[in-house]
Amino acid sequence: MIYVAESAKTKISEIRKSSNIAEDFFLRVSVVSGGCSGLSYKLDFDNENKPNDQAFEDNGVKVVTDLKSFLYLFNTTLEFSGGLDGKGFAFNNPNASRTCSCGESFAV
Repeated sequence: MIYVAESAKTKISEIRKSSNIAEDFFLRVSVVSGGCSGLSYKLDFDNENKPNDQAFEDNGVKVVTDLKSFLYLFNTTLEFSGGLDGKGFAFNNPNASRTCSCGESFAV
């Protein structure tokens, strides 16, 4: 399961409205190579399911990830932090053995 905090749900809803993203688009979360710790998170809106996709719904948000990324994201919570010291979207990932100081990449 991938979880969506209330803060992330609110921001996703704001982005949908301001960018006119249709309700049939879901949030695609993936893990890609890169960043100072080796792996980075990627967020997109998508409306095409792919073979081996894993789909979840939490807090009213449909989240889809590919099987490989899911192995890194299991039990992760997507959060959003705004304000002066906010980082934007952040992943609270219990599988990460270390993260970089900016929080945008991780290692397992």
